[in-house]
Amino acid sequence: MTELKQIIAKNIVELRHMHEMTQLNLAEQLNYSDKAVSKWERGESVPDITVLKNIADIFGVSVDYLLCAEHNIIEDEPIEVKHLKQKNRRLITGISLLLVFFIATCVFVVVRLITGGATWNWLIFAYAVPVCSIVGLVFNSVWFNTRYNYLIISILMWSLLAGIFFTFFAFRVDIKLLYMIGIPGQIIIILCSGIKNIPKIKHKKKKKISNETAD
Repeated sequence: MTELKQIIAKNIVELRHMHEMTQLNLAEQLNYSDKAVSKWERGESVPDITVLKNIADIFGVSVDYLLCAEHNIIEDEPIEVKHLKQKNRRLITGISLLLVFFIATCVFVVVRLITGGATWNWLIFAYAVPVCSIVGLVFNSVWFNTRYNYLIISILMWSLLAGIFFTFFAFRVDIKLLYMIGIPGQIIIILCSGIKNIPKIKHKKKKKISNETAD
């Protein structure tokens, strides 16, 4: 078991360095603490099978790769390929966000032609911002650093409140107090961002040794 711990530790360290990641970066993606990652890399403990699978997925290898001492085939992708993938992901995310505003512009033009230039048409763009936030939240959760999700959620909340406010304002209804809802909401988001997953600690059962005396 000790040898297996060291093999897993060595593989995690090598893969992390290959991907130019810190222990904190890996910990954030796994929703664990960097102290837990440090223990794995020192061979003091072993991640459970679910975490091993997540680590393998992050580095693009199989679980068997993490358990083997020698690797005949390098499963890791070249750095150039990783950078290209990252660039493509950013471009896809940017195109998706621009697509939201493209659709909003199309809807704006159609509605303006149908209504003959209603003054409230610009509200379509106001609601395009929270929609963009939702799209950004999805892509960030899948491809990027989930730590930024709390910032995106904050933008989503405030832009949605702004959209509702401008909607009422367009019809001459003043609801400035609506923004007060955002204050406790923002506090909740900030507090949630401080929550960390507690790593599972395996408690070893102590065997009770009883000394029996023979007659």
